[in-house]
Amino acid sequence: MADLPAVRDTTSFGFPFGVTRQGRVRVQGGDASTRAKIVQVLFTAPGERVHKPDFGCGLFNQVFEANDPVRAAATEFTVGQALARWMRDEIVVDAVSVEPDGEVMRVKVVYTRRADERRQAVRIQFR
Repeated sequence: MADLPAVRDTTSFGFPFGVTRQGRVRVQGGDASTRAKIVQVLFTAPGERVHKPDFGCGLFNQVFEANDPVRAAATEFTVGQALARWMRDEIVVDAVSVEPDGEVMRVKVVYTRRADERRQAVRIQFR
């Protein structure tokens, strides 16, 4: 993966936000931080953040839609575009798959972290 620019691994606020026993803001880095940011993009609905109204892809909204192959394809596209836009400095989205199965929707995001070129996956399941 020679085309990936060198990116320093960063530390960010823990997700969900928390405070340590010493009264400091809990922080996390590495894989945990990247996964938390991906979850934030997926579950934040556009319009939910005041200063970034375009942020997110509103995956939670899909729970109330028909769970069929057409919706799955649209969700794959929406998730891929949102992650490519909001996480482009930290990850390369390798694949997004959405599997409708009755009342269950399974979402899998395969990505490569730019900081260390490690391939990872996030899996989410809705009922």
